[in-house]
Amino acid sequence: MAEYENTNDVSAAEPSKLSDLLERGWKIFEEVDSTNEPLASTSIQVRVKRGIGMLEEASRMVALLDLFSRNEELEEIATADLKYLLLPALCGALTMKQTSRDKRLKIVQTARAYFMDFLKRCKEYDISHFELPRVTNENASPDEASENGSSTAKPQPCPSDLVSMAAQRQAKIERYRQRKELEARLSDVRRAVDSGQADDEVSRDFYNLNVRRWVAVCLEEIESIDQEVEILQNMDGLKQGAAKQPVQPVRPPMKPFILTKDAVQAQVFGAGYPSLPTMTVDDWYEQHRKRGAMPDQGIPTRPAVEEDTDAKEREEEDKEKKADDDDEESLLKARNWDDWKDTHRRGYGNRHNMG
Repeated sequence: MAEYENTNDVSAAEPSKLSDLLERGWKIFEEVDSTNEPLASTSIQVRVKRGIGMLEEASRMVALLDLFSRNEELEEIATADLKYLLLPALCGALTMKQTSRDKRLKIVQTARAYFMDFLKRCKEYDISHFELPRVTNENASPDEASENGSSTAKPQPCPSDLVSMAAQRQAKIERYRQRKELEARLSDVRRAVDSGQADDEVSRDFYNLNVRRWVAVCLEEIESIDQEVEILQNMDGLKQGAAKQPVQPVRPPMKPFILTKDAVQAQVFGAGYPSLPTMTVDDWYEQHRKRGAMPDQGIPTRPAVEEDTDAKEREEEDKEKKADDDDEESLLKARNWDDWKDTHRRGYGNRHNMG
């Protein structure tokens, strides 16, 4: 907890040099943005808080030094000072990494203010061609609202026209394509800058590409923030409405009934449905099992046809065995049966077979 309390006092624990503050804050953002550790973990949130403190301190120093002016062009800014244009964008990106649910609305509104500050400065220097988002903060000054073409602090209405929606979609696709191209060029230039062999022109190109990339990132972040702010405000309104709404008394469940013409009909037809069951299927089965009323309790038995077939096969086997053993009685019985069949046709003596 001591780290949380001392993060704002960066000058006491961190180097007060402006370039060091920017580099350390930038490095913290890249580490937090690419880590696999949960964002809500204490260690990550401590680093986020520390990085925000460094970048805010650097922003205050830039304001005191008056490095940027509306009266100058982008070419007039020194190469060593170009990287300080990224301070508001990095502050906003690190602010979005905070995970406090209770303060989520305040967090996204603060991050949006940082992103808007960055985009306004880029618009003043004409770094990239883009349309500045409208001011949606209710506490915005009239000057800020007039700069964005609106005197009221209302969010931009959602387009109902299909042409406008298609144009917005195409703009997003184009912005995404440009961002990927800038990132590909940055990866090539970064190697030269990290090796320490980059000259002034390469370093200037590196920071220009970074600024243009962050313009696309900030525009996307502001769109997401506007949607999230609307959801959060609606949730707050629902919570307040639920808190003010009186608690409804719990009503007892109603008993089922059937409409009849008179009381006599109700007595004849009853409730209109069968009586409720008095036992479960398992209880009924257990009761019959105890009585011995269950035939086999689910044990399969052999069919009677199979039993008859087995008996006949055993009888034939006994006859063959006796014939093989030369049993006199069996032989005599077999000879008499053959003689009887020679003199009597099949079916003789069967009164049911009248043919």
